[in-house]
Amino acid sequence: MDTKIGALDVCKPASNEVGSLPNGTAMAIQNSVPSTVINSSEATLGRHLARRLVQIGVTDVFTVPGDFNLTLLDHLIAEPGLTNIGCCNELNAGYAADGYARSRGVGACVVTFTVGGLSVLNAIAGAYSENLPLICIVGGPNSNDYGTSRILHHTIGLPDFSQELRCFQTVTCYQAVVNNLEDAHESIDTAISTALKESKPVYISISCNLAGIPHPTFSREPVPFSLSPRLSNQWGLEAAVEAAAEFLNKAVKPVMVGGPKLRVAHAGDAFVELADASGYALAVMPSAKGLVPEHHPHFIGTYWGAVSTAFCAEIVESADAYLFAGPIFNDYSSVGYSLLLKKEKAIIVQPDRVTIANGPSFGCVLMKDFLRALAKKLNHNNTAHENYRRIFVPDGHPLKCAPREPLRVNVLFQHVQKMLSSETAVIAETGDSWFNCQKLRLPAGCGYEFQMQYGSIGWSVGATLGYAQAVPEKRVLAFIGDGSFQVTAQDVSTMIRNGQRTIIFLINNGGYTIEVEIHDGPYNVIKNWNYTGLVDAIHNGEGKCWTTKVISSLIRFLNLL
Repeated sequence: MDTKIGALDVCKPASNEVGSLPNGTAMAIQNSVPSTVINSSEATLGRHLARRLVQIGVTDVFTVPGDFNLTLLDHLIAEPGLTNIGCCNELNAGYAADGYARSRGVGACVVTFTVGGLSVLNAIAGAYSENLPLICIVGGPNSNDYGTSRILHHTIGLPDFSQELRCFQTVTCYQAVVNNLEDAHESIDTAISTALKESKPVYISISCNLAGIPHPTFSREPVPFSLSPRLSNQWGLEAAVEAAAEFLNKAVKPVMVGGPKLRVAHAGDAFVELADASGYALAVMPSAKGLVPEHHPHFIGTYWGAVSTAFCAEIVESADAYLFAGPIFNDYSSVGYSLLLKKEKAIIVQPDRVTIANGPSFGCVLMKDFLRALAKKLNHNNTAHENYRRIFVPDGHPLKCAPREPLRVNVLFQHVQKMLSSETAVIAETGDSWFNCQKLRLPAGCGYEFQMQYGSIGWSVGATLGYAQAVPEKRVLAFIGDGSFQVTAQDVSTMIRNGQRTIIFLINNGGYTIEVEIHDGPYNVIKNWNYTGLVDAIHNGEGKCWTTKVISSLIRFLNLL
C-alpha cells in the first residue's frame, strides 16, 4: 500500500536505485554519472527542466498557455517522454496535477505569470494541505525587466514582480525565481528535490526569455537525484518501541486506526504488517480511506465518530488502548471535536514522532521503522476483533425501486459497489459524496481519493482528469455534486480530448446539499443545468462520450467511453 512519493523511495538506503515508481516498476536511473553529451541546440533550460520531470516519473504536464510561458512550453513538449495536457483553466490544471501526484507520487503544472499563478494558487494550497509533491512552474517576466521600473501586463500595475512569489510562499515549501542562467541548474534541481523530500508543492518561476537559451550547465544529461534517506534515531526508536509494547501488551482489547499521514510516511505496508502480527481490530480514519486494505481480515471499517461505519465506533471507543498511525484530528475528521477518545489510552504515531498517552514523546523516530519494530514485540490479541464479530450485523439490501419511482441513492451505490475491482478507482467530491462513498467496501487494488483537509468544491473534476491520466489502465469512477460540478465542469472537455474512460456520477441535488445540512438558506439553491446536454455539447461529435439521465431528476450519469 506504500506510495513512493516523487518516484523515489527515500526511506530505503539499502538500494542504489532511486527511480522506483509507485507500482514497483523500476526506472533506469542509477547512482552513476551519465556520460551522454547533449546536442547544443537541446542543452537549454527548458529541456533540462523537461528531462528532470521525466526522470522523477512525470510523463504528463498539465498546462494553460500564456505569453510568458509559450517558449518554455515549446521546449517541454519537445522532450519525447513528456506529454502536454492542455487544460481549460489554471485551477483545473492545478487540481489535475494534484490528482496525478496521488497516483504517480509527483505531479506538475505550467501556467503564465500572475494571472495564471494566482488562478492556480487555490489548487496548490490544497496539495500543500494534503502533503502532495507538486511542481508548479510559472513563465515569468523577461530577465531584463528585473531591477527596472517597468510596469508589465498581467500584473496589478506596479513595478514590482514579487506579488505572485509572496502569495506562493505560504503554500509551497520552496520557491525558485530563475532569472539568470548561471544558477538556473542549481535552482531548478533544488526546488524539485525539495518537493520530493518534503512531500509538498514547490514554485518555480522561469523568465520567459531564458527557456530556449543553451548553457554549458545543461550540456550533459542531468545526474539523477540521490536523496539522502531519513533515518530513525536508533536509541529513540528502541525506547519508543519498548514503551509502546509495554503499554499495548497490558491492554485487554486494543485497536489500531490508520490516518492520512500514512501516505507521506510511506508506512502503509508497515501498518499492515503490524495488523497481521498483533491481531488487533483495524480501522481507518475517513481521510485515510484507500490507504489501508479493506479486504484485510481484521478490518472493521471507517472510524468517524457519530458517522462511523456501523459498529466501528463502538469497538474503537470502547477499547482500552488505541494506536493511531498518522492521524489528523481536525473539525471534519473529529465530527466537530466530538470523538469519544481519551488521551491516556492513545498512542499517536506521526511520520517522525511517537507519543504515548500522557507520557513520553519520542522524536526522530520514523513511522515505518517504529511500526515494523513494534510488530515484533506485541503479543497477539484479537479480542477487539472478536467483539466486533459478535455484534456485527451485515448490511441489509435496500428495497428495490418500484417502476417510475425516483432512484434512491442507496440503490445507486448498491450497483456502484458491484462495479468496483482492482481495475477501478473512486474519486469523491467534497460534500455528500464523502459520506456516500465512505460506505463503499474497496476490493484489493481499488484506488480511492478525496480532499478532506482542504475540502475545495470542484476539486474532483480536475483531480479525476489527473488521476486517470496517471493510470490509464484503471477506470475512474467520480462522484460529484451539481454545485461542485458547476465550478470546474469545463475540463470534462480535456478528459474527452485525451480519450479517458472515466465514469462520472453527477448527483443533482438542486444546490449545495452539504451546506443545507450545516445552515440552510436561499443562497444554497443554484440554477439547474441540463448536465447531459452540456456534456454532449462539449463532446461535439469528437471523441468517445455517452450520457444519460437515469429515470429520475436526481441522478445523472456521464460516461466517457
